[in-house]
Amino acid sequence: MLLTVKDTAKRIKQGQILFLAGEEELLRQLPTGHWIGGTIPYFMTEQGGQDSTTEIFVNEVPPMVSAFNIISYEEANLRRIPAEAFDNGFSLVIIPYASDAHFSYAKNSHNYPNLFLKPIIGWIAGVHLKNLGQMTPKVFNGETGEGFEQQAVVMHLSLPLEKMAMIQTINPFKPGEGDYITFENEGFEIAECLVNGQKQNFACYLREHQIDLKFPLVANYFGTSMNVSFQDINTKANIVKLYAPVFKNITYQLAVPLQDYVAKFKEELSFQHLASPPVFACNCILNYVHSELEGKRTGFLVGPMTFGEIAYQLVNQTLVYLEIEDN
Repeated sequence: MLLTVKDTAKRIKQGQILFLAGEEELLRQLPTGHWIGGTIPYFMTEQGGQDSTTEIFVNEVPPMVSAFNIISYEEANLRRIPAEAFDNGFSLVIIPYASDAHFSYAKNSHNYPNLFLKPIIGWIAGVHLKNLGQMTPKVFNGETGEGFEQQAVVMHLSLPLEKMAMIQTINPFKPGEGDYITFENEGFEIAECLVNGQKQNFACYLREHQIDLKFPLVANYFGTSMNVSFQDINTKANIVKLYAPVFKNITYQLAVPLQDYVAKFKEELSFQHLASPPVFACNCILNYVHSELEGKRTGFLVGPMTFGEIAYQLVNQTLVYLEIEDN
């Protein structure tokens, strides 16, 4: 739910365990307590997509959580996240956009020991799009009141043995039937690619084929469709900037364009059989912008609109959520 600073502070003082999202100046006004937070002013609400610089989105931890631990991780220590998670539970991760931690987690998390054995979900903190490049995204450790530009903040939560956490991903994008694209270099900025085995400048390829950058690259990552979203093209340097890294030995294709994101989202959601609101959910800011989600409802999947989603690994242009089920 969206709450004022005053109402959010009241919940913190009552000892509630919270995940928070909102503007930096709002989060800095909160008292210390059992919470973590990240900066973003865009949200999915029950009334629809919303842009708010005066309220905080509040997720309360479910009552069956039996223990929790808040830890801040520098870039060099991110690989410890799975090891320091509870044996039965889940971890909520928030990382600042364009930080060392963001780049490192995106490029390396798939190699962390035991990453996929414990549910890890979260998001990339951002800023209002009009302030992109002028303000720095932050994450907050509510127990200490500290804000970070380069570190991740994680809340590890424990569940009783009769319960288990399940992460679900809704990806409305499917690979098209066009060219097969691979890369000899990994990263967020790409100069060259191989198109059906032939080396080309990636920026030139996208321009020559008049590719709509609203729709991502899609690849099969170990059985799961994963998106890599376009940020922009540096026309002078002929370099393509991405919101997530591409990897070697992975074949990508351009996504099938969507005519109606909300309709496609509802179609995908109909297969999920959600009986009740999830514990946590987040959606991508690119879906908010490109699909004009302001004022459009996404059911009871509510939460922050983010600069990237974490479902074990970093994903883009998806909606991720976490449910608690009987074990």
